[in-house]
Amino acid sequence: MNFNDIFKSSFLENVKTFSVTDTAIALLFAIAIGLFIYLIYKKTFSGVMYSSGFAMTLPGLTMVTTLVIMAVTSNVVLSLGMVGALSIVRFRTAIKEPMEIVYLFWSLAAGIVIGAGMVPMAVVGSLIIGAVLLIFSNRKIQYNPYIVVLSCDTNDAEAEALKALDMYVEKSVIKTKSASKAGTEVTAEIRLKGSDTGFVNKLSEINGIRSAVLVSYNGEYMS
Repeated sequence: MNFNDIFKSSFLENVKTFSVTDTAIALLFAIAIGLFIYLIYKKTFSGVMYSSGFAMTLPGLTMVTTLVIMAVTSNVVLSLGMVGALSIVRFRTAIKEPMEIVYLFWSLAAGIVIGAGMVPMAVVGSLIIGAVLLIFSNRKIQYNPYIVVLSCDTNDAEAEALKALDMYVEKSVIKTKSASKAGTEVTAEIRLKGSDTGFVNKLSEINGIRSAVLVSYNGEYMS
């Protein structure tokens, strides 16, 4: 072993084989597609609270995944070690909206495909996915569901209010009913005939009705 062998390192040899140009090109495509995913998410978001932090995670996740896949594909031994290292990572951030899972997997898939060198597949696939999400997010709902909550003092008042409700709306279905010594509370899902909500005032004027509340309902949350 001579003096040069002492300082010889496989790590330094791998640094010499590193391509700055290929990495820069891959990351540029990752940034572009990540920003495209970000814009689609912002355009199609229909939840309760928009999270700018989650939105900015999408481009970053695409870039990080691209960088990891590029390193893995360049060395088989490194890929095995990477699998073991990533298997111990745990993410405990709660997903508030089901569609957020779609965007997370989209960002990961785009990063994997770009890192593997299949940039055209990533571009075409992202354009198709984005178009599908835009089409479905802009789909018009023919009927807007609502929930009516009636607080009644007597059974007669409840029966009169439900009878009047059937006259004012196109369709009504009782969802829940709770009874106590103070009276009853009835929750009904309804479909409006138009955009007029004045019937709520008329329901509240019925004798024995303490309150009548109308809220928007989409099947997942009320607002």
